[in-house]
Order: sequence, then structure tokens, then C-alpha cells
Amino acid sequence: MSVEAQKTEAKGGMRDTIRVVIHALILALIVRVFLFQPFNIPSGSMIPTLLIGDYLFVSKYSYGYSRYSFPFGLNLFPGRIWASEPERGDVVVFKLPRDNETDYIKRVIGLPGDEIQMIDGVLHINGQAVPKEKIQDYVVTEPSGRLRQLAQFRETLPNGVSYPVLDIVKSSFGDNTEIYRVPEDHFFMMGDNRDNSTDSRFLSEVGFVPFENLVGKAQVIFFSIDERSSFWEFWKWPTSVRWSRLFDVVN
Repeated sequence: MSVEAQKTEAKGGMRDTIRVVIHALILALIVRVFLFQPFNIPSGSMIPTLLIGDYLFVSKYSYGYSRYSFPFGLNLFPGRIWASEPERGDVVVFKLPRDNETDYIKRVIGLPGDEIQMIDGVLHINGQAVPKEKIQDYVVTEPSGRLRQLAQFRETLPNGVSYPVLDIVKSSFGDNTEIYRVPEDHFFMMGDNRDNSTDSRFLSEVGFVPFENLVGKAQVIFFSIDERSSFWEFWKWPTSVRWSRLFDVVN
């Protein structure tokens, strides 16, 4: 093969490589914008359902699309298109109404028109107490290595969705509230770690979440690493990765 032919073949190979890379980037962008977006859990507000260091996929299509479905909050159309309201009990990523920028993840407790209240640590929906059953304590390992047992309960919502919650502090600030009446096109969100969650109970911090602010539904944990380790420290993975949580479905 001549030198000229070799150069032509090399250029053709480079063009093919660039074309493949561009196609892969376009496909990744389409998946991220319209189908699934990765998120990581930075706080303990959803313990025991979600732990600090969990990485999960959120389905963007579950509730339709709004401006917050797109990078930089591009305002391409008003409200939501192909909208489908979340069900009570869904674990949802949304934009904090206070700034419309910060990503929060909580559980949908109240639907439009609902009345929500906490009385002595018991959730009430439309005047009815939500069943709260004591289950085995949740055990955490503190930085000192000491084991700590936390009171854990199982709540069951009116639609049958059941999940564990922590109630660490008796008569905490969020255990007794006023009655919250959820406005039209808004939702009431709460964390499963009830005494360590800034959520809709605190109107000046979160309050009612507009339907438009919903980003997507938490679906599956694809990676999980101990909160004292970093994702990029791959040499620690054999001991720091929580292997048992990989590919767990978020309920």
C-alpha cells in the first residue's frame, strides 16, 4: 500500500471514530434529557430508604416533561406536556420551589386537595391516622465504630404503599403541625427520616411543591458507596461499595 493510500485510510478511520463518538454523545444526551438521569444522595433525609452515597436513576418520562426536565431549566413551553401525576408514596426528585434550582428528593405524601397533619409523630391524611407499626430498630455505625439503634416504623398509606420511617426524637419540631391543605397542582413531600428532613412541613424552606417542579421518579440504585469514601477512590471499592444495594428498586 502506498504512503498516500495509508494516509487516506488513516483519515477515514479518524472520521469514523469521530462519527461514532458524536453519535454516542447524542444518544447519551437523549437518554439523559428524555429517559433517565443519574442522581446521588448527599444527605440522610431519606434514610432508611436511601442512604448517603447511593447513586440512582430517575425516570424523566414518568410525570411528563416541564422546563426542569431540561439542562439549565430551558423554558421551551409552559407547564408540563404528556403530564401524568405522581402516585401517593412515589419517591420523587424535584426542584426546590424556593430557588427552582436545587434538587431535592422526598416521598409524595399529599396530593392536590388533601389535608395533611402530623400529630404526636403520627401522619394524618384527610383526618385519618396513617397506620404506623413498630418494626426492628435501624442500626447505624457511627464514625467511632459504635453501633447505634434508631427507632424504626412501617407506614402504610391509604393506597397500600408501605415503607419504613425513622422516628429518632420524641416530640421533635415536625412531630406536631398545623393542618396543611395542599393546593391544586401541588404536592406535599416528606422525608422518611422524619426528624432529619427539611420538607413540606416547613413552609418557608420547602412548602408545597408545584407539579411543574417535578423532575422524575426514583427508580433503581445503580451504585452505592460508604459515605466516608469517594466515588473516584476505586481502589477502595472492594470494601467501601455497598454491594447488596446495587440494582435495588426504590420503593
